[in-house]
Amino acid sequence: MIIFTLFALFSAVFVLWRRARMAIAVAGLTLFWLLSAGWLTAPLLASVQDGASQAPPPRFGPRTVIVVLGSGTRIDRDDTLVPQRDALPRIALAASLYAQCKEQDRQCQVIMSGGNPQAHPASEADTYAPYLLQAHIARDDLVLENKSQTTYENAEYVARILHGERYDSLMLVTSAYHMPRALMDFRRFGLAPEPVASSGRVARRGLLPRRSNLAAANTALHELIGIAQFHLYSALGWF
Repeated sequence: MIIFTLFALFSAVFVLWRRARMAIAVAGLTLFWLLSAGWLTAPLLASVQDGASQAPPPRFGPRTVIVVLGSGTRIDRDDTLVPQRDALPRIALAASLYAQCKEQDRQCQVIMSGGNPQAHPASEADTYAPYLLQAHIARDDLVLENKSQTTYENAEYVARILHGERYDSLMLVTSAYHMPRALMDFRRFGLAPEPVASSGRVARRGLLPRRSNLAAANTALHELIGIAQFHLYSALGWF
């Protein structure tokens, strides 16, 4: 967890730099309060998700492809592997887009992309598939990409699936905070999907610290680091 690592660094500096302990302690506590009370978390979230939230409505072409990105799996109290909570809005939005596409008498395909980075009993794509089918997506219109381990690989493997395939409209469904980084990866492989954000994170500003604000800050920092990493790797020619 990035937030934990950040405060571990503050603790290490506090121990090693004796002369500045008071200043380090004040800085660390101030940063913790700004993040947990939402005042710094809110702009961090805005920096990664506002653009996706303001995207125009998607356009359905004669042949429409809807790509859905996974967001992990978890084992619930019944010892059953289920999608992470952030995945449920993505599934619901994909089903809604598919229904709208069918209502317009289009050819519609849904690609569910997500491997098994958490080393659970099944991949994200395979775990999400029953939920998509229950949401009335036809099995013949559902393609499962269950090998990717990262967002970069989501884009890479989806590009392989779409290679040589004709389509008129390509949509990308993921959470608002994840959309900027996902779009960068998809464009890296020559794909230019329309962004359709399923949901975002919210920071609640106040005086008291909130665990949810720290979780949201961690998400925003994860995405910002991923974006910086993309630019660094591009500059080094690794992409």
